[in-house]
This record gives sequence, C-alpha cells and structure tokens, in this order.
Amino acid sequence: MIPDYQTLMKPVLEASQDGEVRISDVVDKLADDFNLTEEERETLLPSGKQTTFSNRVHWAKTYLVKAGLVDVTKRAHFIISDRGRQVLANDNVVINNNFLKQFDEFQEFRSRSGSDETEVDTEESTSSVTPDEALRVAYKKINASLSSEILMKVRKVTPLFFEQLIVDLLLAMGYGGTHEDAGRALGKTGDNGVDGVIDQDPLGVDQIYVQAKRYAEGNSIGSGDIRDFFGALNLKKAQKGIFITTSDFTSSAVQTAGDLGSRIVLINGTELARLMIRYNIGARDEQVLYIRKIDEDYFEEGLE
Repeated sequence: MIPDYQTLMKPVLEASQDGEVRISDVVDKLADDFNLTEEERETLLPSGKQTTFSNRVHWAKTYLVKAGLVDVTKRAHFIISDRGRQVLANDNVVINNNFLKQFDEFQEFRSRSGSDETEVDTEESTSSVTPDEALRVAYKKINASLSSEILMKVRKVTPLFFEQLIVDLLLAMGYGGTHEDAGRALGKTGDNGVDGVIDQDPLGVDQIYVQAKRYAEGNSIGSGDIRDFFGALNLKKAQKGIFITTSDFTSSAVQTAGDLGSRIVLINGTELARLMIRYNIGARDEQVLYIRKIDEDYFEEGLE
C-alpha cells in the first residue's frame, strides 16, 4: 500500500539528517524502506507525468520546508535544519499537519494558501491525500454531478433533438472529417432502425450508422435490440454501427454485440455523458484553473 504524504514526513526528514540529499534518491530509498511493489512504485497520477509515490514524497518535503524543518540547498536537493534535528531528537515524535501547525512559518504558509482554519482542523489534518490529489478528487465529484445532470436533461429532450445531439457529438469527436454535411439525423421517415449516419468521406462511400435510444434509467437495452440493429446494418450493407442509449445494456446485449464482431460499438448513458462533457456538447467551460510549479532552470545559476 502506498503511504500517504503525512506518513512520509518523518521518513523524509530522517533521510536528510546525514547531509544533503537529492529528492529522487529519497524517493527510491523510501520505496525500498516501505517495501513497495513494482506496481505501487509505477502507479501514475492521472496526468501520467509523475508516480503517485513520488508526488507524495515531494509534498511531504514541501510541507517540511514550509515548517522550517528542512532547507532547500540547490535544485532538487535539501538538508535537515537545526529545527529539524531538534524535532528528531524525540524518537516518539509523530510528524503530520497537526504537528507542523506549532511553527509560525507553517501557519503563515497555510494562511497565504487561503485555507480556512476550521477546514484544516477537521479535514486536511487527517487527510491522506496531497493537495493536488484532493483537487483531482473534487474535479471528479464535479464531473460526476454534471454527468448526472446532463443525463437528466438528455432524457427530457424530444426524439428528434436527441438524434441530432448524437450526430453533433460524433462530429465533435472527429468522425466524418471536415467536409460539410458529414453527419445527419434521419428522423422518423423510414429509417429502418437507424437514427443517424456519418459519412467518413466526402462521397459517403464509408459510412457509420447510428441507433439512439432515449430510455429512462432502468429500462436497459436487450439483446433483441442489438440483433435488430445488426439486421438494419445488413440491409444498408453497412460495416460500422454505433448503438447509443441514455440507459444501459443488459449483459446479454453486450454478449450479443461481441458475438456479432467489432461492427457494433455500445455506448451507455454514463459513457454518453462523459463524452458530452469531454467534447463540449451540452456543456461548456465555466472556469479554467492553471496549476503551476517552480521553474528550477530559472534559479539554477542563482543558488549558492
């Protein structure tokens, strides 16, 4: 199990007590000390740019720096401070956010970061996640709420609007290229079980047919619907089909689609909402947050 960043505070401090250390070396040493598996060592953050364990070690070091227990010496290097040595003189000391609050520098840091004191006491002091992990958790919660709201809206629109929505989404995802009229909803006039079509080329030689079912939650698509759609594709001599619903597919429907080969792609309500958010169909950006980090290259020559 990957330890949380507060658990790592004391080990990080101890790692620097014999002299200047490089943060990457500390990450490797603590991974060994905590007997992390290869999978745990290689587990990445959602960004894919840093491992979860390395991220937590870095945050542990950052909080120690803010409390004055370690000093940054040069790029990616640090050393224990006199205050840090005094802290380690107590073998039984438990170093976490609550412990660091006794230092004015840490309190000032928390004040500058805009954290409410009550929130720190009740949540962050016992939290096992780093600030950026907490941000990602909040992001997921916001999107989960938005997904639920989007599905509720989609289930209330007219059938014709829903069919056009699906075509708009597929075009936004890049299907149909850049030519005009690449996608269109067919509506109710003899569509033979097909609600929309996407032309993959200007002449419409390569086409993707779409079936869209605006069903309430719990009214799942069964295997019979999949076979009917497969039959409609055969009538049109189509090679590709996408079946989209605002509800879900039964296990037998999923099995039937698999048995029929890779011609039919299934998208349920959860995936539909996720795609709509990602491609800004029925959703838009309200606020953009930029997360910045220190530019080590800029300060490289200026450090003593």
